[in-house]
Amino acid sequence: MLNREFVLSFREAAPYINAFRGKTFVLAVSGEAVMEGGFSKLSQDINLLVSLGVRVVLVHGIRPQIEALLKRFGIARMFHSDRRVTDANTMDIVKQAAGATRYEIEAQLSMGMHNSPMHGAHLRVAGGNFITAQPLGVLDGVDMQYTGQVRRIDTEAIRTRLEAGELVLLSPVGFSLTGEAFNLTMEEMAAQLASALKAEKLIFVIEGRGVVNPEGEFVSTLTAQQAENLLKAGHLQRDVTAYLPYAVKATRDGIPRAHLVSHHEDGSLLSELFTSGGTGTMIARDALVKVRTATIDDIGSILNIVRPLEEKGILVRRSREHLEMDIARYSVLEHDGKIYGCVAMHPFPEAGMAELACLAVSSEKREHGFGESLLHHVEYKARTQGLKALFVLTTQTAHWFIERGFAEADRATLPMAKQAFYNHQRRSKIFVKPL
Repeated sequence: MLNREFVLSFREAAPYINAFRGKTFVLAVSGEAVMEGGFSKLSQDINLLVSLGVRVVLVHGIRPQIEALLKRFGIARMFHSDRRVTDANTMDIVKQAAGATRYEIEAQLSMGMHNSPMHGAHLRVAGGNFITAQPLGVLDGVDMQYTGQVRRIDTEAIRTRLEAGELVLLSPVGFSLTGEAFNLTMEEMAAQLASALKAEKLIFVIEGRGVVNPEGEFVSTLTAQQAENLLKAGHLQRDVTAYLPYAVKATRDGIPRAHLVSHHEDGSLLSELFTSGGTGTMIARDALVKVRTATIDDIGSILNIVRPLEEKGILVRRSREHLEMDIARYSVLEHDGKIYGCVAMHPFPEAGMAELACLAVSSEKREHGFGESLLHHVEYKARTQGLKALFVLTTQTAHWFIERGFAEADRATLPMAKQAFYNHQRRSKIFVKPL
């Protein structure tokens, strides 16, 4: 029997599949995710991304692997300003950790057993000396030795591999023009790769679910500024403190979205990318929710939102032709590029009033405060036009408007032009709000 939940989920994912095809994602997977066995299922989701036409650059971390090897061989750990000081012995450990981790990842990405999600995928993994590194040098009098930083990224070579349908796998090790290897920071390397490749997304797969604010509340979306404010305030989880600054930097450098998702939650990567709610924390340079003037191209989305309310008698039915003629008076609310609400404002300047009409929000977003955002937008527009009051005619949403400062009034308060077209059959109640 057909599972309706599966069908609805697949339909919800369709716009994202279309939007992501041919785009580049830089995916940074922590060393803990590989060491703790969480990469097996993650590899299946990465394979699905590639199958859907997403170009994936995968960067892996090796911190816990390095720590385990240092302990095994009795080599002392050395840090300065939270950066590992990499001497010759430690660099040998870094090479071992990078090699072993890379082989483990490649093995998981190469699976293709029958009755598995990766059957028939034939995913090809590419690697190489795409990252030119240089020594970090002496910091505060401390010689960082083989601890390095990215000097140059061979973006052309990486893009060639991606265009061939291959996944590019990079370890946090770079090579200098003198033929030396340097230990790099995975987070920094991933952020620079995303910027250099002009990636669509930078995704960090980490220990926790994402950002939890000082009040203990999970935060699903942040602007870059909000993220910076939380970092300054402190009290964030340790893994978030390590990755969030690089997510912010990437968005400041022009990457549209950065994400923090957990490797402990099976399917978290797919849920974050292909559902409107997601499961992790998404960071954007600017606010994800915005209200703007509608255009002719928005009419289909507006009709999809208002039709169910028209059928219930909550809104007056409007034809496509009516919307086309009045589209300049409509505004739409977008969340992450998708329209979830609309409203119209019809000014009556001779009466110093404006009508708020066709306020509607799609059913899945009615608990997100989008209706209030649209109301505030109309209030602002009316004030800037020098109008003194808003009025609304409604049959079933009286309390919503009363709770937001509207008071019931009679027909005599309406502008004369509106009184002439009052629908006596519908018997809408009239509410007015002074501005």
